[in-house]
Amino acid sequence: MLARQAEQPVTGTPADKNPGALRGGAAAGSSAAAAIELLEPSLTLLPGYVAALESGWSPNTTRNVAAEQLAAIRSDPVAALRDIAHAEGGMRRSPDGSEVPWLPGMVFWVWDGTFCGTINLRYVRGSQQLPPHVSGHIGYAIVPWKRGRGYAKEALRQLLLRVPGTGLRYLSVTCDEYNVGSRKVIEANGGIFIGARPSEEQPDKRKLHFRIDVRA
Repeated sequence: MLARQAEQPVTGTPADKNPGALRGGAAAGSSAAAAIELLEPSLTLLPGYVAALESGWSPNTTRNVAAEQLAAIRSDPVAALRDIAHAEGGMRRSPDGSEVPWLPGMVFWVWDGTFCGTINLRYVRGSQQLPPHVSGHIGYAIVPWKRGRGYAKEALRQLLLRVPGTGLRYLSVTCDEYNVGSRKVIEANGGIFIGARPSEEQPDKRKLHFRIDVRA
């Protein structure tokens, strides 16, 4: 699923207080988007992620996991970071409360000198198919105070450059029917509209399905 984070008014920019920042924030617009990079989650960058969680932002767009992730980080930062990075398999709780297999994959933090959000690729090694509880290969969540700068579009472009090594020939990507912003992000990165069908998480709503061919 191409993740969607509900718009909420946020005051201040908690991520700007991140002591792990590498450089100053970029200006808004296309030049700002070009300045972002995808970094692997690390203890050095963790304070920025924590600040975003403390603001109420959640990397999971179907349920708010901020409180449970904060508790896990405070209990054991190393183990929590390993979990955040999807470094291992195991079981995870789905939005309906059931336990489902977790797909290891690539997880990156979107960075412009401060923490901007997350983007991830999940897939079954050696297969194009995804299990029923996973609606798409890609998910992302940009923090509210970094939206409107083209960061999601650029983050997806950069992530696609890393896909050829996975063996995937194409990516299945979805977004909510009325999430115009996410649809634009997908289409700007070569997404071809396939159709719409009910959401696995919320059957009363529809998901738009796209295909992005992987370029060698």
